Amino acid sequence: MYARFGLFIAGEWRASVTGATAPVFSPVTEQSLGDCPVASAADTEAALAAAASGLTAWAATSGFDRADAMHRIADEMLRRTDESARMISLETGKPIAQSGREWALSIDQFRWYAEEARRIYGRIIESRVPGGRFEVHHEPVGIVAAFTAWNFPAALIARKVAPALAAGCSIIVRPSSQTPGVAMVMVDCVRAGSLPAGAVNLVVGPTAATYAPLMAAKSVRKVSLTGSTRVGQQMIRDAADTLKKVSMELGGNAPVIIYGDADLEAALNVAVPTKFANAGQVCVTGDRFYVHHSLHDAFVDGFVKRATAIKLGDGLDPSVAMGPLINAGRLAEMEKIVAGAVAAGATLATGGARPAGFNAGHFFAPTVLTGCTDDMAVMAEENFGPIAAITRFGTEDEVLARANACDMGLSAYAFTTSPARARRTVAALKAGMVGINSFAMAASEAPFGGTNHSGMGREGGIEGIRDYLDVKSSQMVWA
Repeated sequence: MYARFGLFIAGEWRASVTGATAPVFSPVTEQSLGDCPVASAADTEAALAAAASGLTAWAATSGFDRADAMHRIADEMLRRTDESARMISLETGKPIAQSGREWALSIDQFRWYAEEARRIYGRIIESRVPGGRFEVHHEPVGIVAAFTAWNFPAALIARKVAPALAAGCSIIVRPSSQTPGVAMVMVDCVRAGSLPAGAVNLVVGPTAATYAPLMAAKSVRKVSLTGSTRVGQQMIRDAADTLKKVSMELGGNAPVIIYGDADLEAALNVAVPTKFANAGQVCVTGDRFYVHHSLHDAFVDGFVKRATAIKLGDGLDPSVAMGPLINAGRLAEMEKIVAGAVAAGATLATGGARPAGFNAGHFFAPTVLTGCTDDMAVMAEENFGPIAAITRFGTEDEVLARANACDMGLSAYAFTTSPARARRTVAALKAGMVGINSFAMAASEAPFGGTNHSGMGREGGIEGIRDYLDVKSSQMVWA
């Protein structure tokens, strides 16, 4: 399955110089999908050398020509949609419809940033020196190292590769070893852009052989991570040694506020499928549900009914609505979270264990916990799984204070029919993204990212290209 790809260095697919491989396992069957080449430190050094060469040529390419190349990449991605969606579902287990939407979002990133490549504007500033003026220019920051997680193996790469290429940077992608095939298909599509050799490179392998050389290299001027807060903290420390730019999209623990004036059915109809999409393994998904006491019982009843109706199974089956967790470790963590919550006094309304009849795969039933209190781990920490923790609230001031009592600040949501309350809520919530009557936060045209322990920098929108550019000012004086 992986044999036709491998590591992508200097415009070519190749095996590791050591010949090493490692199996990639299906979260549905727990069987091997195939053996993936594993990079050595020498392979990563080769990718660094290729990226340096590719940077020279790509940075000298005009924004208009970069845009044309990126549209060619998007065209190839569109042509290979079915292959790509299937690869996403094979490696992650997520339903094929969700995989198709992820690939479409990835294509859109290349389309959006192709156009942004044409619009990297400078400016002129009048000088106080007679006969002078300042000119402000933007230049590519240099070689970029991109580290991505397994939960959105296509979209997370596209969010880094597309703005980097638009800015004129070369990039080395290091995806999760659990989902290398998706990265390989995307990078193979990049070949359709006829980019200079080395403009895009791909290495897959252990930390010592991939992460360590990339972080130590002075030539890498920016790193971008989508991952856990713990990993992000370590990466920031490592980046300090060579003063690399960093952008971090880290963990979340999103509150969802259901005000007393909310449209209950509308809220339930979007909250439940969103919560259990990708088996809850979504950094921006709602974890903590604060429901006004007037709607609490009806909300719980509707949530449980919808959760228990979700069909689990192999994501390649079009009728399946939720697949497995990515690995056995995540399954064990879900069991631990539920047990801890129940021991602390929460009520298990549904789920809480491996569903009956699933003797293989990392499946965990959609789970609803009620009677949760803010000091329980299920409320205070991100669960990153199919667990919805529900609690009551009374007043607006109360719920906003409780929602903000968290180190994370990635996303937050509220449901209300009052425009005034919506405005107050957006202003009060401490999060990089706030959805009102909607969970749709991921769009190419809008900035995506968090605050506090959820990271720094933005992906998407006009803001997304800024971290890949250096600003240079010059003053010219003519007598």
